[in-house]
Amino acid sequence: MSLFRNSHLISFIKRKITFNAKSFTNHPSRKQTHPSADRNSKPILEILQKVFDTKTPGLKLLEISSGHGQHTGFFCEFFPNIRFQPTEHDQSLLPSIEAYAKDASNKNVEKPFQLDVTQDFHNWTVKFEESSFDYMMNINMIHITPIECSEGLFRNAGRLLKPGGFLVTYGPYAENGVLEPESNVAFDQNLKSRNPSWGIKDIKDLKEIARTNGIEFKEYFNMPSNNKTIVWQRI
Repeated sequence: MSLFRNSHLISFIKRKITFNAKSFTNHPSRKQTHPSADRNSKPILEILQKVFDTKTPGLKLLEISSGHGQHTGFFCEFFPNIRFQPTEHDQSLLPSIEAYAKDASNKNVEKPFQLDVTQDFHNWTVKFEESSFDYMMNINMIHITPIECSEGLFRNAGRLLKPGGFLVTYGPYAENGVLEPESNVAFDQNLKSRNPSWGIKDIKDLKEIARTNGIEFKEYFNMPSNNKTIVWQRI
């Protein structure tokens, strides 16, 4: 039987790839929310608490592809010693991210700005020095963008992270040519039907991209909904 004749699988796929306006909740403060961020924020936080230093003051984190700002808006409350810098390619999402930043009780979230991660960080509108971030974070971007975005992510991480700094990525991944379970195979097919340059990336390929940019794979954690959180470190 075709994968797409399984009603339960179809329902799962629809939940995975629904990005239209009906999926979002708009608040008077311009905040937007998405069900997937509601579900995965706490599990991702549990991993970040294993990786991030919670005591040293003045640490800095750069988030690439902040979406609506939900994740940074949630995580920043647990890391008052870290200043979060959100960014997003889609300018229409910046007001939502800024609303989350303004509501941060620790006042540790910077104003978001638009960037294209495929471009060298020297060409971004906001300028940073090399080796200026302790952490970088990227959630649910890699599988729904061309490989050039992953290449740009690791290339810029290799320049912006301090030696020993961590990059944390989250999403669905294949491993050594194997993509599972069946729901992720179907999700990958749907992504590629929407845009042939999209699709779930293999950790093996990402390791090679990372290695060429002075980044090494450290470990991954299996997450709910068949996702993984991967921890990378600048050498």
